[in-house]
Amino acid sequence: MVLKGAEKLSYITKQYRKILLVHGHSYEQCRIKELLDPAPHVDFTDFSPNPLYEDAVKGVELFNRERCDAIVAVGGGSAIDVAKCIKLFCQMDSGRNYLFQDRTDTGVHLVAVPTTAGTGSESTRHAVLYYKGQKQSISHDSILPDYAVLIPELLESLSPYQKKCTMLDALCQAVESWWSVHSTEESIGYSKKAIVGIRDQWQVYLGGDLDAAGIILEAANFSGKAINLTATTAAHAMSYGLTSLYGLPHGHAVAVCLPEVWDYMRSHIQDCSDIRGAEYLNSTFGEIEGMISSSWYRRLLDTLDIRCPVSASREADIKSLTCSVNPLRLKNSPIALTAGILQGMYGRIVRSEKQENQENQENQGYGQESPDHSDM
Repeated sequence: MVLKGAEKLSYITKQYRKILLVHGHSYEQCRIKELLDPAPHVDFTDFSPNPLYEDAVKGVELFNRERCDAIVAVGGGSAIDVAKCIKLFCQMDSGRNYLFQDRTDTGVHLVAVPTTAGTGSESTRHAVLYYKGQKQSISHDSILPDYAVLIPELLESLSPYQKKCTMLDALCQAVESWWSVHSTEESIGYSKKAIVGIRDQWQVYLGGDLDAAGIILEAANFSGKAINLTATTAAHAMSYGLTSLYGLPHGHAVAVCLPEVWDYMRSHIQDCSDIRGAEYLNSTFGEIEGMISSSWYRRLLDTLDIRCPVSASREADIKSLTCSVNPLRLKNSPIALTAGILQGMYGRIVRSEKQENQENQENQGYGQESPDHSDM
């Protein structure tokens, strides 16, 4: 259930005997701290920005030791993902690895309060952990939060760069969900709402408008609902290597992958792998481009100064990145993508130092043009 407004928190927390409150360090300056602190709770903050399996284990130990009966997660995707995994693991056999045990609904209530407008994790049945350096995608219907509380004021503490990255993640999710081979009428409806909200409000939102923040937060929630039904596609699959290799935030990494995937698929409709056929896929791209086009999106990245990574060992990095993509995560894409195709796309994403220096010299003295709706 999605609720709006901080006042809903007091009503929710009164239902529980003791809460495991999962949050990052920014919670100490959070406006809702005074609403949650009076509730009987124990804090859990011992997790990484890219959560580890070991982080979830520590959370499970604390949850069970303190005999909590509910979990409230306040934060971005990391906090919410850790909380989801604690809920899923808390009744499993602690003597065995939780990742390899059967998953059942523990019945523990989970409340998610997002402090970023990006992943929409508060409305998905998915979570991510890293185990022995490998990304683990965890999905189960029971980890969809019981309540998602949307509070626009919480976005005010984000830096401009955080706002850009998380907003772009939401936009990428919505676009990818729409063209996914698993898209449905319902998921496409969510994608449309997310895209329109971000397209129409991004400038005002980044300018600090609170009403626009509410719209962007809701758009991110819609994008989460969309990928909850379809999962993501190639742009997300390609992005994880960029994050690992260059330390780019997830939203930045997926943002620079999307246009290359978009342009390749758009020009290879004849290679459609969606059972609904090439004509359907062509129509899908036409509908997306009725709202935003690839060229509009590229101009948006330029305006936001979201740049591709620069590497001193470009050729070696491209090979490493190509090998890092999990082929199973490409199956949602409507165009089959081979290793050679991925390598070509990475070649357009990863820039050499020489390319970067040359472009900087060419761009000196030229301003950036903000995208509008004239070229959708």
